[in-house]
Amino acid sequence: MSSNLDINTGSNTTVSPGGLPSRRNTELALLVFAVLIPTLAYANVGLAVDGELPAGMLGYGLGIGALAGIGHLAVRKWAPYADPLMLPIGALLNGLGLVLIYRLDQVEYLQPKNAAPGQLMWSAFGIALFVGVLILLKDHRILQRYTYISMMVALVLLALPMFFPAVNGAKIWITIPGVGSLQPGEFAKIVIAVFFAGYLMVKRDALALASRRFMGLYLPRGRDLGPIITIWALSLMILVFETDLGTSLLFFGMFVIMLYVATERTSWIVFGLLLSGAGAVFVASFNDHVGDRVQNWLNPTALGANGGVTETAQAIYAFGSGGLLGSGLGEGYSRLIGGIASKSDYILATVGEELGLTGLMAVLILYGLLIERGIRTSLAARDPFGKLLAVGLSGAFALQVFVVAGGVTALIPLTGMTMPFLAQGGSSVIANWALVAILLRISDTARRPAPAPAPSPDAEMTQVVRP
Repeated sequence: MSSNLDINTGSNTTVSPGGLPSRRNTELALLVFAVLIPTLAYANVGLAVDGELPAGMLGYGLGIGALAGIGHLAVRKWAPYADPLMLPIGALLNGLGLVLIYRLDQVEYLQPKNAAPGQLMWSAFGIALFVGVLILLKDHRILQRYTYISMMVALVLLALPMFFPAVNGAKIWITIPGVGSLQPGEFAKIVIAVFFAGYLMVKRDALALASRRFMGLYLPRGRDLGPIITIWALSLMILVFETDLGTSLLFFGMFVIMLYVATERTSWIVFGLLLSGAGAVFVASFNDHVGDRVQNWLNPTALGANGGVTETAQAIYAFGSGGLLGSGLGEGYSRLIGGIASKSDYILATVGEELGLTGLMAVLILYGLLIERGIRTSLAARDPFGKLLAVGLSGAFALQVFVVAGGVTALIPLTGMTMPFLAQGGSSVIANWALVAILLRISDTARRPAPAPAPSPDAEMTQVVRP
């Protein structure tokens, strides 16, 4: 019998013939809750807004359930030993995002209208790509062959928006006829992580060397500063030409995280922080769009361009009015933030107002759990490339959550990125499902039982010929 087959033990754990639990039944049980919670939240919105259950409640629940079921079957078939928590957490965040977008769709003046059905369609595309990655990517180490090709692809993806008009002051979108607008930076973060993992795996010994010690830090050699200076310059160019603060921070921050993990040198973190801070100050001093975001962060209660308070101040008011338990789904006023921002950047303000501090912390804990499972996958990986790739993807996801949540809560200036899985955005949800699929592939390889060693010829002869 094949060693990949599972034996049902009658509990929520399936065990391979080698004795290692695959935890697929645990994943299925968690997915049931991941579908039920958004479905009940959808019903709650309908009762609060219209006083009755929404007409599409059944179809919505079945749609989310079908997507979760397809993802589960794909993992059970092609990655049976993968982590059992990543898929349920992603499905729950995706479902909650659809509920919040549907809730904001009920406000007539918010654009775009009826965004929830479109987001559900993009979620279906995301699950399709999720399944495709699990089927086609048999071994994550194959990606190492395309180290330098992936860097070229990433540079093309990052450069494409420069040839399209700016949207809300930033050039981060491309328009494809018949498809709509896409954000290449969401896919570039995955491709860049592949390049960084392959490059650092080869160069980590040279980058770990130190020439001298200064104030408790091992200073890298001058010739080894080239990679980080190059990445810093590229991220600065992205910020200058595309006015995209979020992608610039994500791009450079992910490299510094992976560099630190590969070399275990704290000095790289210090140099990275100094370079990123210097670059941000330099660009903000002459770029009006970035400068305006910094001023809105420093003076959130100042009058905005339309004569009212800034969106940052409105988000702060929304968080404050939510209190501990929130006003209830469908009964808040975060929609007053206006425009597309309430469904993308500031959708976290709706969580804070209508679900309160309790709901906001629950959502952030879900993100933290997903990041923690990615880091655990990195620790469990059996090869250095898989370790670096897993920590790079997890670090990119963590940085994106931090810069978006930090911008909405006024901890840092707003960057314009979308909250993974939660906010409206087809590019974001598709790319993040692909990211989760790669992490699951690495996890499956790490947790899969090693094949039993073949018996030696001498042992066989001992068993056959006896004295």
